[in-house]
Amino acid sequence: MQKYVCTVCGWVYDPEEGDPANGIEPGTPFEDLPEDFHCPVCSSEKSMFAPM
Repeated sequence: MQKYVCTVCGWVYDPEEGDPANGIEPGTPFEDLPEDFHCPVCSSEKSMFAPM
């Protein structure tokens, strides 16, 4: 699965790991994240992420 990086702070969303602390289960592709998803580090919007 494709990883995505926050272009503001560099945090990487890895779909294999998800983001359990924020309710995103492991195995969730970036495309399936809710539209209101934001970076857990800097709070940037989903639109600020780019494929790695």
